[in-house]
Amino acid sequence: MPTRGQASEAELDLLFREARSQNSWTPEAVSEQLLRQVYDLAKWGPTAVNSTPARFVFVISKEAKEKLRPALAANNVDKTMAAPVNVIVGYDMKFYDHLPTLFPHVDARAWFVGKPDTEIELGALRNGSLQGAYLMLAARSLGLDCGPMSGFDAGRVNAAFFPDGRVKANFLCNIGYGDGQKVFA
Repeated sequence: MPTRGQASEAELDLLFREARSQNSWTPEAVSEQLLRQVYDLAKWGPTAVNSTPARFVFVISKEAKEKLRPALAANNVDKTMAAPVNVIVGYDMKFYDHLPTLFPHVDARAWFVGKPDTEIELGALRNGSLQGAYLMLAARSLGLDCGPMSGFDAGRVNAAFFPDGRVKANFLCNIGYGDGQKVFA
């Protein structure tokens, strides 16, 4: 049998045991190059039939953050505006259009075309959530901290960032370098 690699104790601590959801951030910026590395790792995480329905919007500029602000729950405004990066983790309701390339083994696109939106949305949401988790693990593995949240008005985010309705917001995740002194007990 082939030998499989295993994460070290330190790596497991970094990804899981000592990692915490961050609520406060240092002002240190996150480079575009590092965000590309995060995405390049996250994209390899497995999904059902390689569907990869997640769509990530990296909100960084002041103008983009102001566009996001009205959708945030009051208790999430300050920490989100202070985070170097806010990621909108959405899911594409027509993810199946990419299946001929991503899963060419069978006509998996036919499993979704013409189905009710509720059936399509279930698969998109489920697999897009997996991809959002992969994004957070990738960020943590590269030394970043994460603060995922669902305290926002998805309808407002969709109207501001996904007006054509094809992509829908799932959750938000702040990314940067957390202020460990302000982590909840």
